[in-house]
Amino acid sequence: MAKSKSAFKKEHPLEKRKAEAARIREKYPDRIPVIVEKAPRGDIPEIDKKKYLVPAELPVGQFVFIIRKRIKLHPEKAIFVFVNSVLPPTASLMSAIYEEHKDPDGFLYMTYSGETTFGRGG
Repeated sequence: MAKSKSAFKKEHPLEKRKAEAARIREKYPDRIPVIVEKAPRGDIPEIDKKKYLVPAELPVGQFVFIIRKRIKLHPEKAIFVFVNSVLPPTASLMSAIYEEHKDPDGFLYMTYSGETTFGRGG
């Protein structure tokens, strides 16, 4: 998966993002500031909210479930969530993923993509 510039990064200058992430981490030290965006050529719905404040001890799999609910993804559709073009293990805690993959601006960027789990016939 090619690394494309985040829409959030395009909309908000680096200094503003850094200040916001620092303020969030100071006010909520047990939370992870996460930006969730759809992969450019994904065939699943766009998410209604891009910015999340996630409990540090939440497993990645639980956060993926939250994303599924927010985009109202049909049960037969799969969802894949990437951090720096890597699929994080679902049992990993968000805090571990944050420490390993956080952006210099202080946010953790996650991209989601989907495909049909079952064949389309033919």
